[in-house]
Amino acid sequence: FMPGVSSAQSSQDGRERRSNSTLGQNYPNPFNPETHIPFSVGDSPTCSDNSKQYRVSLKVYTVISTLVATPILQSATSGVAGGQPLEKLSLPCGEYVAYWDGKIQANGREAASGTYYYRLEVDGVPSVRKMIVVK
Repeated sequence: FMPGVSSAQSSQDGRERRSNSTLGQNYPNPFNPETHIPFSVGDSPTCSDNSKQYRVSLKVYTVISTLVATPILQSATSGVAGGQPLEKLSLPCGEYVAYWDGKIQANGREAASGTYYYRLEVDGVPSVRKMIVVK
C-alpha cells in the first residue's frame, strides 16, 4: 500500500524525488490544528514540457492505512486555481502547496494526536511521508 520512505531518493532539501515529482515535509511538523504540504510535479522548476498534464492525488492516512482526509490545493506556481481537493486532479508541471485543516473527512472532527502518513501519487507513482499531530 505505502512504499517505504527509505526506498525513495532524497534531495538535499529533504524532499523525496520519484519520477520527476517531489514530496516535501509538511510544515509545521508537529502541528495543531492545520498544516501545509509542499510538492511538485514534472521536472519543476525547469518544466521542459509545459503541455503535459499529470494525474495527482494526495491523501492522509492513519498508521493502519485508514483514510483520514484529502487535502486541498492551496497554491501553485503554474496558475492553477486553489481550493480543489487533491483527488485525481490533472495538473501541469509546477510547484504546489496543499492544505489540511486537521479534520477527519468522514465526520469533520479534529484528528487525534498521533502519527499520520500522507501519500502523494503522481501518474500512479506514490511517495509517502510522515507527520505528527500534537494536541
